[in-house]
Amino acid sequence: MELDISKNRCGWCTKDELYMRYHDEEWGVPVYEDEKLFEFLILESFQAGLSWYIVLKKRENFRRAFANFNALKISKFNEKDVDRLMLDEGIIRNRLKIIAAIENARLYLEIQKEFGSFSKYIWQFTNFQTKYNHPENLSDLQSTSAESDAMSKALGKRGFKFRGSTICYAFMQAVGMVNDHLVDCHCATTRM
Repeated sequence: MELDISKNRCGWCTKDELYMRYHDEEWGVPVYEDEKLFEFLILESFQAGLSWYIVLKKRENFRRAFANFNALKISKFNEKDVDRLMLDEGIIRNRLKIIAAIENARLYLEIQKEFGSFSKYIWQFTNFQTKYNHPENLSDLQSTSAESDAMSKALGKRGFKFRGSTICYAFMQAVGMVNDHLVDCHCATTRM
C-alpha cells in the first residue's frame, strides 16, 4: 500500500517511509496478542539508551536472531546462543541486553501461566483501556507516567531487566496502552 506522505503526522516520525509506516500502522494501536506484546517488550529493552529508529531498522534482523520472538525458544537460549548473538551485526550487540531478553522470556512465560495470558497481566496497568493524552506539541509528550512507574516496579519485583519506567512508557505507547499522537496528527482521531 502506498504511503500518503501529505498526511499530517507527529513530528518525530518524518525521517523516512519506514518511520512513517510504523507511526501510521503501529504506534498507538492497541495490541492484545501475547506474541506481539512480547516482541515489543524485547525491542523496547534493546532500545534503552538508543533511538527507536535504530531498533526499527534492525527489527527484521531481531526477528531472525530471536526465533521470531518465540518466548519458549528464547527461554531455552544458552551461552552458545549469547555468543552467536554477540557476533550478529544485524542486531544491537549488548551482552547484558541479550542475557536480559533470555531471562525476560522465562519470566514472560511465568506470567502467561499465572494470568492465562501476558495481555491480561500487562493491560491491567491502564485498567484494560487505552489512555489518551491529547498532546498538542512534541514538548508535551511525557516519558513516564504513574502507570509506567507501577508497571516498572511490578516487572522489577518479578525479576525483569531493562524495564525502567521510561522503557515501560515507550512500550505502552508502542502497544496502544497509551495514545500520544499529537492532536493535529491524522492518527489522533482515527484511533479514538
